[in-house]
This record gives sequence, structure tokens and C-alpha cells, in this order.
Amino acid sequence: MKRQIIAFAFAAAAVFSGQASASAADLELLQPGKLLVATEGTFPPFSMRAADGTLDGLEIRVMKEISKRLGLEYTPVIIKWESLLIGLQADQYDITSDAMDITPERQKQVVFADGWLESGGVVVVPNNSPIKSPDDLKGKTVGALASSTFSKIAEDKGATVKGYKAETDGIQDLINGNIDAEITDAIGAGYMIKSANMPLQVLPEFVSHIQKGFAVKKGKPELVKAVNKALADMIADGTYAKLTTDLVGFNPAPKNPIKSILP
Repeated sequence: MKRQIIAFAFAAAAVFSGQASASAADLELLQPGKLLVATEGTFPPFSMRAADGTLDGLEIRVMKEISKRLGLEYTPVIIKWESLLIGLQADQYDITSDAMDITPERQKQVVFADGWLESGGVVVVPNNSPIKSPDDLKGKTVGALASSTFSKIAEDKGATVKGYKAETDGIQDLINGNIDAEITDAIGAGYMIKSANMPLQVLPEFVSHIQKGFAVKKGKPELVKAVNKALADMIADGTYAKLTTDLVGFNPAPKNPIKSILP
């Protein structure tokens, strides 16, 4: 009888193992059992280093949970912002978790999983700044992340744009008086100013409303569907709110997420 039980256990394990392998293959992953995720690791509170040196932040927590629900090992790939989509197309990783706005232009290049966070662009200025609204940016020197939608907004406002490779570099330049204002993400700006007690303020008027998405190379519909389901499930069961609320003070999940565009 014991031999029969042992034989059954081995058979069940073999079947389960076969199912897990098939599932990993079906997700169009670059490495079996791993989800290779691109992130900068330098944009609080989206991605940053905890006191012990490990990665933390909104996108890190959410993507770790998605990986867990897919039965995959979360494997971060640190990369600069301007190389994110280039590396994705070159199969250096499976997906990007970096805080990337979903735009029609980018949707032509990649497939975004359903919008995972809602935010918007804001103007950050020194506490004593004469700039009181986005309309006051005309003729001013305004910082923004290079190749971002914020750069285009600053140009449209008539500002001279100074581009940065990292959001924190622009904020530091603003504190040092080298630029007049910075256009950046509302969540990121609020977190940085509060956590570091910076002598800066966020103007109340938004210059854009956006949703951020995880980008996947075209031709991987099963991975996109799996990420969408894991994300929807964690929002529905309250896990998403628990992971994010303590960092930004509210649940940033989109009420009406932008849906993936799949063939």
C-alpha cells in the first residue's frame, strides 16, 4: 500500500512539474521560471533602495506580487530610462515596470498591460517662487526627464527645457537654483518633498492626467494576459492597496484602467 502511495505521489509530482513547465513556456518568457523586469531603481517612490540596499517602491512591490502570483522568480534588470524600450525590443528582459506613461505613440511600439497606476504631471517650484500656475512657465527654464512627456509639456508652455537622466537630478538642480521649475509626476514629487523636507512646493493645477503601464514587446499576448489577470486579482482582493497606500497616502489604482491593445 505504501509503495502505491509513493508511486502516486511521484506521478502527481511529474504531472504538476509538466504543467508548470508548460505554463512557463506559454508565457513567452526569456528564461524559464523567471520574470525579467526592467527598472531604474532611482525614482522614489516608484523604485528606490531600502535601508538594507534592496529594491523597494510602488512598481517594485506591485511587480513582485505579480511575479509571485504567476509562480515566477522576480528578477530585476537595472537600466537607464532612455534605454528601456530599446532593451525591451532587444529581448534583454520580459517586461518593464518603470513608471512609464501609456501614450498612443508608445502603444505603436509596445503592448502595455492594463494601466496599473493613475497620476499626472505637476509643476514643482521653490516655496518663494513667483510662478503660481503652469501659464507662468513661459520664458522660464524648466527641468524634465529627458525623452519624457513632461519635456513636451514644458515646451508647449513656452519654457526652455533642461533634460535630465533622473528625476532626482532635476529636483536637486531646482533646489540649487539652476532652473526655475521642474515638471514631474505628482506622486513622485509629493513623496520626495515630504520624505526629504525639501523647500519646494507642488502647484495645485495638473498639467496632465495619465496612467502608467508595464510595457511588453509585441508578440507576447499570453504574458500580457497573465499580468493583467494577476494585477486585477490583487486590486480586487485588497493586496494592491496594502502594498501602495503606506508610500503615497492613498490607493493609486486607476478606477477605469486603460486596457491592453492585443491583436
